[in-house]
Amino acid sequence: MKKAALIGLAGMTLAAAVQAQTNVAIYGIVDAALVGESGGSGGRATKITSGAGAASRIGFRGSEELGDGMSAFFTLETGAKIDSGELDASNTIFNRQAFVGLKTRAGSVALGRQYTPYHLMLVQIVDPFGTGYAGTSKNLLPDNGTNVRTSNTITYLSPSLRGVSVNLAYSAGEQTTLSAGRQYGGSVAYENGPLALTLVYNAKNTDVAATGVNHDIGRNLLVGGNYDFKFVRVYAGYEIDKGFNSATLGNANNPYGGVRPTASTDGRDLILGLRAPVGPGTLMFSTQRKDDRTRLNQDATEWGIGYLYPLSKRTGLYAAYARIHNKNGAGYTVANNTESGTGNTGYNLGIRHSF
Repeated sequence: MKKAALIGLAGMTLAAAVQAQTNVAIYGIVDAALVGESGGSGGRATKITSGAGAASRIGFRGSEELGDGMSAFFTLETGAKIDSGELDASNTIFNRQAFVGLKTRAGSVALGRQYTPYHLMLVQIVDPFGTGYAGTSKNLLPDNGTNVRTSNTITYLSPSLRGVSVNLAYSAGEQTTLSAGRQYGGSVAYENGPLALTLVYNAKNTDVAATGVNHDIGRNLLVGGNYDFKFVRVYAGYEIDKGFNSATLGNANNPYGGVRPTASTDGRDLILGLRAPVGPGTLMFSTQRKDDRTRLNQDATEWGIGYLYPLSKRTGLYAAYARIHNKNGAGYTVANNTESGTGNTGYNLGIRHSF
């Protein structure tokens, strides 16, 4: 009896120890907004949109301590449309993120579908709207498609050393020619007190080996940062886009009629902005400029403003508005976190809850 009791006690102790070493969490965001758009050839549109501020999602993340400073981790995350209850991408399950990796004292390596260093630096350092709401950097900067996330990707994230960290990513095209369809990039970030700086490079090959389709490499080089003055945090970013597919349009369906917009293959992007505590909430503002240096000279300028009003640590209301001035047939539209938009003006009135 004593032996059986000791074995049972040892089993419970071991189970408790395993449970303490393994951590699995369910998390998510539920975001819905009234969205208005105007200025496009389709006229005015008013609708309920899921994820105008931050894409609605549910995810599972976990880690397990393996000893000697090593741990395993994973994330599985799917998007959902709150307005209709559907998945936000058909024929997918974990379309937003799906990866597994190992973390050591030398850094973390992960394999699967993941965010690009380019997108992460826009969210974390350069864009005061965090790539969401009507004032998002997606309005003029190419934060769309595979510039946001890639499949078949291996990443390395270094530990922070005196405020400096490195994030590298390589996405295999998985074609008969090794270089065809691949994408790679990296960022160097520096964060120390109120200052955050970053330098990001992104390159993608859109060749199709099976059909012999060949293009030049699309490249993005972004430098930016922000500084917290306590009463206001200021943001700035400057980007060079060059090559085929380097700066795809969010809405390429000729949203204004007339001259069909063409994605720039040689452009310069500028974004300036701020976040400031105003009353019980946070004011956001940004202005952007697209300098298209191709013969079409399809330039654009934009400004956006927004306000976040917290109801609790996890729930908040928001309002945002943005306007774009297109030149020479440019086709840039006011987007939000999940939609590319249909016109040159747009607003969001929404609520977001995180768990």
